[in-house]
Amino acid sequence: MLTDRIERVLEKSLQAVLARGAPPKLAAAIRHSVFPGGARVRPHLCLAVAMACGDDDPRLSEAYAAALELLHCASLVHDDLPCFDNAATRRGQASVHAAFGERLAVLAGDALIVMSFQALSSAKSKQPQRLVPLLEALSASVGPPHGIVAGQAWECESRADLARYQREKTGSLFAAATVGGAAAAGADPRAWKRLGDSIGEAYQVADDIRDVLMDMAQLGKPAGQDLAHDRPSAARELGLEGAVAHFDGLISEAVSSIPACRGAASLRQLVLAQAQRLLPDDCCVGLRRQPLGV
Repeated sequence: MLTDRIERVLEKSLQAVLARGAPPKLAAAIRHSVFPGGARVRPHLCLAVAMACGDDDPRLSEAYAAALELLHCASLVHDDLPCFDNAATRRGQASVHAAFGERLAVLAGDALIVMSFQALSSAKSKQPQRLVPLLEALSASVGPPHGIVAGQAWECESRADLARYQREKTGSLFAAATVGGAAAAGADPRAWKRLGDSIGEAYQVADDIRDVLMDMAQLGKPAGQDLAHDRPSAARELGLEGAVAHFDGLISEAVSSIPACRGAASLRQLVLAQAQRLLPDDCCVGLRRQPLGV
């Protein structure tokens, strides 16, 4: 199962660093950041694309998937800090700064970024020539001008374009997942970017909607954060019904963008299953929806 592959390689990535004798509190904060994990959507998507493209170098695709998840975990640690969301919970447990203090949370987030690149660069790949483009894709997904750092920084500006904000804050790692999954398997990554872009934007739109419609128990983190922090939101800009329609359109775009390959049918089912998980029908009672995937 993909989940078993992901958890195994994440554990291996942490052990490779923390077993060497990191400061105990920092090691505990890093582990708290990664385990127990959420849905692991990004590494799942990455490995699903790699498998659809043949996955002829599974150690490389697994290392890249782990690197993506470590970057995502780092972004969550920083996102929860008092200077941003000041969130006390994440994934149904205490956020890292709530459990270990702000200083260790900053250091844990920074460490996870470095560990991400360590996980990929140390992969025992059969195709080492693929490492450079994968490292480039990974770095582009986190740094400026269009990575998650830039996306977070738009919250510090007086105005932000909603679509660009969503593409950079959330979509960049999804694009990196599809592009990198293909590249790790030796396929043309350019054919897979649109899939990642569409899913990534849909994921952020769903998060905006859930922030309005759900409570903390359902989300595993504080609700109402977009309004509280006056940050860009599809639900605020388009209204709930407009945001739901936009989400459904993005999912349809994602499904239609999947290139012809032997795993296309499985990928379509994965995208549609994730759409239902993100924004189930019972969450949108009274809001008109179009059939997903059409």
